[in-house]
Amino acid sequence: MVETSLLLRATEKPPKPHLTPAQQVLVDYMRQIGPITDAEIKAIFELVNVQSRPKGKLLLREGQVANTCYFVMEGCVRQYRLVDGEEKTTNFFTEGMPVSSTSAFENKPSKFFLVCNEDCTLIEGRPEDEQAFFEKMPRMEALTRMGVEKELQKSQEVLAEIILSSPEERYRNLLQARPDLLDRVPQYQLASFLGVTPESLSRIRKRIMAR
Repeated sequence: MVETSLLLRATEKPPKPHLTPAQQVLVDYMRQIGPITDAEIKAIFELVNVQSRPKGKLLLREGQVANTCYFVMEGCVRQYRLVDGEEKTTNFFTEGMPVSSTSAFENKPSKFFLVCNEDCTLIEGRPEDEQAFFEKMPRMEALTRMGVEKELQKSQEVLAEIILSSPEERYRNLLQARPDLLDRVPQYQLASFLGVTPESLSRIRKRIMAR
């Protein structure tokens, strides 16, 4: 009887970690890159630095050298440049997206600003944090590099789309790929992101709705 009880305990699977919706965002992102065990998931959340940042919090200024990388678990981070004193939005990072910055990789002053467009829950990591993380979980280094390559490919595709498509095509692509942005960001920021004026964006939306 005792032997049977020991055998049953030995074959029992450990309980799955209970994840919040924000934590599930990271797990889903990593599983798109490669398989990950429940034990690894538990260890990851014991090691990463999760922070809450309020709407309007500036994460990076133009001219600063970025020393922190981010991953959005909840919320929206906006990237923009100042051109003749006017903000030109260049990207929105929402749930499940690493916040990419060439400044962090190249150790050069940033050309962009990063600001929380909403209240955000972010994973924040510095180079020394990353090194300690990989020492404790060496398999994650390969997965992380695969994730970086994947994001770089996405960025190249977005850049090509901006160069080759018309404003209306860019808006239609946004409707298909990231429809949540239409309700989450002000129209003037969305227009800037698409490379048009707010008035032009309004006309594009009316034409599409009329069809």
